[in-house]
Amino acid sequence: MKFFAINGSPRKTCNTAKLLDKSLEGIKSILSEAEVKRIDLYDIPFNGCKSCFACKKINGRHYGRCVYNDDFKPILNEIVQSDGIILGSPVYFGDLTGNMRCFLERFMFPFFAYSKTETVEHKRMPLACIYTMNVSKESALEMNYHNKFGAYESNLEMIFTKPEHLYVYETYQFRDYSRYVSDMFDERERRHIRDTQFPKDLKSAFEIGKNIANKVIKV
Repeated sequence: MKFFAINGSPRKTCNTAKLLDKSLEGIKSILSEAEVKRIDLYDIPFNGCKSCFACKKINGRHYGRCVYNDDFKPILNEIVQSDGIILGSPVYFGDLTGNMRCFLERFMFPFFAYSKTETVEHKRMPLACIYTMNVSKESALEMNYHNKFGAYESNLEMIFTKPEHLYVYETYQFRDYSRYVSDMFDERERRHIRDTQFPKDLKSAFEIGKNIANKVIKV
């Protein structure tokens, strides 16, 4: 069995990456022999969908598959055949990162049929989504984040399965706040949240990994 964590953050050692790694640990706690791997999207030169529609062509040899030949294609081919996927992205300007959006285009579009009757055969693996952000839960609700990200999850559910999700609020962004213009944040408060809440978030990510593994076992 093989599972992937998709890191939509340019950082490889910070909040989103740590949560994804913990989710993979959760998978391994249930399926010790499983292969787990984190993909850091910002390490890969790739684009979103090119809208060539080769994946939609009637009787086309690339029907239901992304034809675009770049460094990401062999990685994507592995991901779509995996047994479970956990997506993680920080929130930039109220949305997923650009690279995560590009990933979702390449990941989902080949399996979406413009038809009332036609379908595309593909693997329907369990999914989870982890979102990290510097705003509070109250601010996220006011800005309608949950509905916005719920729309992504609805598309994922339509094509694959209903994703689990984890929202992580008021993250600790800088190793040294004094080096950056950031006076809208209270560093001591953020440090307190990091020390008290983030361990709970890591535990929740671990449980998400366990749930993904258990869903595979039950199939």
